[in-house]
Formats: sequence, structure tokens, C-alpha cells
Amino acid sequence: MSEEARQSLPSPKQQESHVGPRRGEIWDVNWSPGRGAEQQGTRPALIIQNDRGNASSSYPLTIVASMSRTERELALHVRIAPSAENGLTDYTDVKCEQIMTIEKSRLLRRRGVITSEELRRVDVALGLSLNLSQ
Repeated sequence: MSEEARQSLPSPKQQESHVGPRRGEIWDVNWSPGRGAEQQGTRPALIIQNDRGNASSSYPLTIVASMSRTERELALHVRIAPSAENGLTDYTDVKCEQIMTIEKSRLLRRRGVITSEELRRVDVALGLSLNLSQ
């Protein structure tokens, strides 16, 4: 990362007061317009971008993984049970093979946050999807 880019990121102290998206949170996302097989409409997604990037007012993007209620037994999917903390109403899979960089303006509503154990499982599945374990 360039020095200029580093300087545009908020310090850890500035992040404490940030109210935007945070890593591990579930947000409803406006996916439209989508193209081809891409998500469309309003659906939940998991924020996977780091908090420092999310807190930057000069960086209008974040990275998310799409989510689906369609259950598939795949190593790249992480099953999340509904809870008051995460705001889900059904069992939902984080689809770690479907990650996208989107504008934060697509984030409509914060639902909640997953547990640290669930986030650890997401990290493992992301590593598999991106072949980072070699």
C-alpha cells in the first residue's frame, strides 16, 4: 500500500467512533442492477473488509460475501444459525466463493453481527476459496 493510501486511512482511535460497516456484520445490500448470474434485489451479505478500510471516508467501497438460504454442503459455505445478535430469521449460508467489492451506498440496513467462531470459519472458507493456504 502506498504511503498516500496509508495516510488516508483513519487511525485506530478514529475507528472507535465509526458507525459504518464493520467486519463480521450482516447488512442488507441492494444488489440491483445485477448482471447475468449476479445477485439482484435486496439480500443480506457479510462484511469481510477490514475495519480500517470500512472506516475510511475517502474509500467508498467495502468487500462482502453474499449469503443464501439455499443449503448446500460445500466447504466454501459457512452455515449461520438465526439469532437475535445476527438478525437472521432463517439458517443462512455465507457463500465464500461469491465475494464482491461494492460501494458502501449499496448497504441499506445493519442486521447484526456473527460470532467470532463463525467469523473464524468464514476466514477458513475464504482461504480455501482464494487458495491462500499454500
